[in-house]
Amino acid sequence: MKKLMSQIMKFGVVGFLCFFIDYGIMVALVELAGFQELWASAFSFTVSVVVNYILSITVVFDTDKNANQAKQFVVFVILSLIGLGLNQLIMWGGVAWLKQYMDRAYMIVKIFATGVVMVYNFISRKMFIEKKVE
Repeated sequence: MKKLMSQIMKFGVVGFLCFFIDYGIMVALVELAGFQELWASAFSFTVSVVVNYILSITVVFDTDKNANQAKQFVVFVILSLIGLGLNQLIMWGGVAWLKQYMDRAYMIVKIFATGVVMVYNFISRKMFIEKKVE
């Protein structure tokens, strides 16, 4: 239980860092570069996934150092693409609904989307990336 709590704490720190990377890039692309919200969100999400992968395998999860790294990365990318799909679905639906009530609705929706995807990411990565205890 202590190991799990430690992992959750580390995952939270990594998650917050990656959230700020994701959110900062997205807002900069929309507000400064004029990108459409969904494209900006997809790009920023992708950058944060790369950072998250590096930190997840080095800091958060006890991965098998002898495992096929290419296979591990492919699994991580597949799980992340599912996360991206959840992110984009929540962004699309949430922004479409909330923008009728407020400007810059994408900023609020992104926070909610990030929370949902963060829970999914921890559970799926724990199941598929972490070394299995024999």
